[in-house]
Amino acid sequence: MRQPRYLQPGSPAGRPTSRSWREGGKPLLSLLFFPVTVLYHELLLRLFDRGTPFFTPALIRIFLFSVAAGLALFLVLDLLPWRRAARVAGGVLVALGGAILCVERGCRSMFGVYYGLTFMGGMAGDVVGNFASTIWDVLLGILPFLLLAFLPLVAYCLLGRAIVPQEGQTALVRGLLAGGMVACQLAAFLISSLGGAGSYYTYDFTANTAIPQFGLVSALRLELEYALFGQPEAPLPELHPDLLPGGSASPEADPSGAASQPTVYGDNALDIDFAALAASASDSNLKALHQYLGGLTPSQQNQYTGMFQGKNLILITAEAFSPYLISQELTPTLYRLSHEGFVFQNYYQPNWTQSTSGGEFAVMTGLIPNWFGSQTAFGASKDKDMPISLARQFAKLGYNVPAWHNHTYNYYGRDQTHTNLGYDYHGIGNGLVLATDDPTVWPKSDLEMIQATADSYIQDYVENGTPFHAYYMTVSGHCNYYWSANAMARKHQAEAQAAYPDASEQVQAYIACNLELEAAMADLVGRLERAGIADDTLIVLTSDHYPYQMAAGEVDYYNELRGMSDTERDTSRYRNTLIMWSAAIEEPVEVDTPCSSIDIVPTLCNLFGLDYDSRLYSGRDVFATNYEVDQVSTCMPLVVFANTGFGNSWITAAGTYEASTGTFTPNPGVTVDEGYVRAVTQLVQAKYTYAKQIIQQDYYRVLADHGVTW
Repeated sequence: MRQPRYLQPGSPAGRPTSRSWREGGKPLLSLLFFPVTVLYHELLLRLFDRGTPFFTPALIRIFLFSVAAGLALFLVLDLLPWRRAARVAGGVLVALGGAILCVERGCRSMFGVYYGLTFMGGMAGDVVGNFASTIWDVLLGILPFLLLAFLPLVAYCLLGRAIVPQEGQTALVRGLLAGGMVACQLAAFLISSLGGAGSYYTYDFTANTAIPQFGLVSALRLELEYALFGQPEAPLPELHPDLLPGGSASPEADPSGAASQPTVYGDNALDIDFAALAASASDSNLKALHQYLGGLTPSQQNQYTGMFQGKNLILITAEAFSPYLISQELTPTLYRLSHEGFVFQNYYQPNWTQSTSGGEFAVMTGLIPNWFGSQTAFGASKDKDMPISLARQFAKLGYNVPAWHNHTYNYYGRDQTHTNLGYDYHGIGNGLVLATDDPTVWPKSDLEMIQATADSYIQDYVENGTPFHAYYMTVSGHCNYYWSANAMARKHQAEAQAAYPDASEQVQAYIACNLELEAAMADLVGRLERAGIADDTLIVLTSDHYPYQMAAGEVDYYNELRGMSDTERDTSRYRNTLIMWSAAIEEPVEVDTPCSSIDIVPTLCNLFGLDYDSRLYSGRDVFATNYEVDQVSTCMPLVVFANTGFGNSWITAAGTYEASTGTFTPNPGVTVDEGYVRAVTQLVQAKYTYAKQIIQQDYYRVLADHGVTW
């Protein structure tokens, strides 16, 4: 009988010699190594992701895609005639796969999301240059993952000649493997594109949604494919018939709880003939956008319209701010601001999957942040006309419109995005100089930023009567939350430890670094009061996102901070505080209306009596009352949460829909029609789709070209 070619005649029990090992290899090991390696990497990433359930139907798709990718990789290497080069190439690919896997795990740990390679490549220099110490802490936190991720590389280095043998496979074996590869890929493609996850595979694709659904390798392939050939366009949904009539004034919907007055209010709308615009549009997407906006019901003006007309506004996006750090004893200023003025009891800052950039975009534009390929919403808007921004509207009225950030001025491209919104923007490196001019101090001081900037616009108002709208993006509350990694935490370490002696270091450090924000707000309010203009100024503060880095490791310290237990799949994780305070508000006004960060700009437009069209924002004026609690309409309160692979969760005045479980829980005493959930879900989809179209179409410029003015 003919011996297999990898056995040497005469060797005991057919044992291969060292030469046979090099030249013949192990057939089974050779065939299985790459499919098993790809699958191992995919399952490892999934296993360490506490935000994604492990056992879901996605495992079937990931298994099929992994086998197909592994077989494709093996076949390419097996066809190379230069065997040494093939082995080297195989090692490089295994190492590269492990490296990309670790980078994605690091992104998930540091930013709470998975990012596409293109986006990470564009941000790599900024991240490494600005967060070197934070990256080191993240790497230490995921060290077990790093070691496990490179086990296949160790195995390859030891067994490379057996994995890529000296002689390739026969044509028959290659044909069978190619058939298996095609079968797996085709099956995975069909169940991915035609199944319930089809939108994430096509027009709703982002790395953050695709990796949990299809695996990392497929996400990388789709990213490359869409970068080269374009991403499929999302279908442009028409509004459900129940949404078109809009709502009617409802005394029960008064957000302040006060008795409704019989006053007849007008609409916050401009004179825009959307029907005529749609009729003249040659582009089908633009036509659909005109029709969608024309079908919306504007928010009505109300008792708070123009309350702060002609007065000053300070808008602050606070890094990783959370209401659970506020206490009357430790943060008296934040406590005062959040318990006086307008007191929002049902406010949320969703995770828009774009870290700080997405949170800022929502706060500053009133639009839902979408991904535009590898670009964030802010990045995609930097060359678009944005007249709906507060800066541009206030500047037309003669306001000073400065903006500051106490970190590198061009991080996230703020030097382009914020100036495009109309702000006179300065950060570290282009005009903002802090008292502590030490580049090694991280994070920088919010207090020093206020001290360096506030007098400039306050004095101009006091001496010259020039009103102001100032914007701040803070940084003192930034991760990591360890004494060794956070200068602001170390600065207030003793205070936090004394107040919370039994808390973990992470919780203590998080509270400690935010005591710098407390100091900054105390200084700001003090300056306004000493200047005698606290009643002429409205302070608005909210977060860019919840402190997700507290939940990145094996222990969810954010649950410890709050004394509750939930996950990033739950809407409760994103409950936050919107501070809206002025000394002119003599008694607290409690607001129970569900609202979120996209509602801030239209609400402020109403409070300051600006001429604006409420239909041009994703959000709405929180104080508008032209809706019925149990009825669906386009002008009702609606909190929209980002789609992270389960669909969009949402909250209305009627109840809460949790996408991860597919359940709607009505509020006590509220009954809705059978089609309520379906209609609201469709409205949420429309809001997302058309918010993206507004940026893609440069829609505000289109309106300006047709004579619309703000």
